[in-house]
Amino acid sequence: MTFARPRLTEADLRRLSKHETPDARATATHKLCRTLDRMPLSERDRAAAQDIVRLLAADAVELVRRSLSVTLRSSPLLPRDVAMKLAADVESVALPVLAESPAFTDEDLIEIVRRGAPERQVAIAQRPKVAARVTGAIIAFGAEPAVAAVCANDHAETPERALSLALQRFPKSPAVAQAVAARSAVPPHIVEQLVGRLEGAVREQLIKRHGLSPELSLRLAAGARERATADIVDQIADARDLAAFAAHLNKLKRLNASLLLRALARGQMTFFEHGLAELAGVPHSRVCIMVHDAGPLGLRAVCERAGLPTRLFAAFRTGVDVWRSLQHEGLLADRERLQERMLQRFLTQRPYAPREDLEYLLERLDRREDDLRPHHANAA
Repeated sequence: MTFARPRLTEADLRRLSKHETPDARATATHKLCRTLDRMPLSERDRAAAQDIVRLLAADAVELVRRSLSVTLRSSPLLPRDVAMKLAADVESVALPVLAESPAFTDEDLIEIVRRGAPERQVAIAQRPKVAARVTGAIIAFGAEPAVAAVCANDHAETPERALSLALQRFPKSPAVAQAVAARSAVPPHIVEQLVGRLEGAVREQLIKRHGLSPELSLRLAAGARERATADIVDQIADARDLAAFAAHLNKLKRLNASLLLRALARGQMTFFEHGLAELAGVPHSRVCIMVHDAGPLGLRAVCERAGLPTRLFAAFRTGVDVWRSLQHEGLLADRERLQERMLQRFLTQRPYAPREDLEYLLERLDRREDDLRPHHANAA
């Protein structure tokens, strides 16, 4: 292979001989692999280079194989068969290629994960890119450190169901909870699961990354879930997955009339609609028609189908009517003013509602007025 000679000396090639010391052969392996990786190769030369790589991968000395693995860990020059051979080697050889090599298929990585070696699972979990299928395998079969590693990897495609499974498999793991909380984007129902097991570090991550107030986090940690869940609805009002959040709450038996009333009284009409759709078992589009365009009987019909208490219908009717009036006034785009006016008008009309719900809404109104007071003072 004369193409490599300008960068490799005869002495370098002689050092690959089995008569040389392991250190000398490892050094020569590193230099050879680096040279091959950086040179433009024809198809014929590439095939010849990969044959040399195969010979090096079969070397009896671990240090030589590790030098090969480290030098070509992210190189497209490494053939898949050699990558698989190195992945089955001792950890010092296997981990570099598992963490970076593009030679593996998703099926290869899944099979390695299922074999159950935690250190190799962690290496795969930390790859620069992890496909959703591989993430799913790590979360389903991986050891706790691997699950925490893949949850913490924002370059890993991690479906919501996978995050839920991670929390279910390791419900008492601070590492897994911390990793999920640290992700750049966490679906609302996952946040809702996390806050129920808050520890100091996880709470700080939730506050910092996902906009939960310290007060809300503490309230959730203390177990006042319904009040806090209503506050979460406020903070995720624009989320695209409100339907999934409603389904999650329903599965946990926390989607109820009280929560829907609190959300509606604070102007969260979209969540109210999705909650009704989930409880009634009808499409969201149909619920929208029944709530807004089917006359006075439409809302009653969908509330009855959703199993909401009849005694609360007047309160729901009041909430919808107040929201519509504010819609006509053009306030829907201003969330802060909308919430303030919704609470004021809803409470002024004094609809029948459980005392604890009214106390909650009054508390929220008081807090909003406190928040706005410094702003008005500064404006003056």
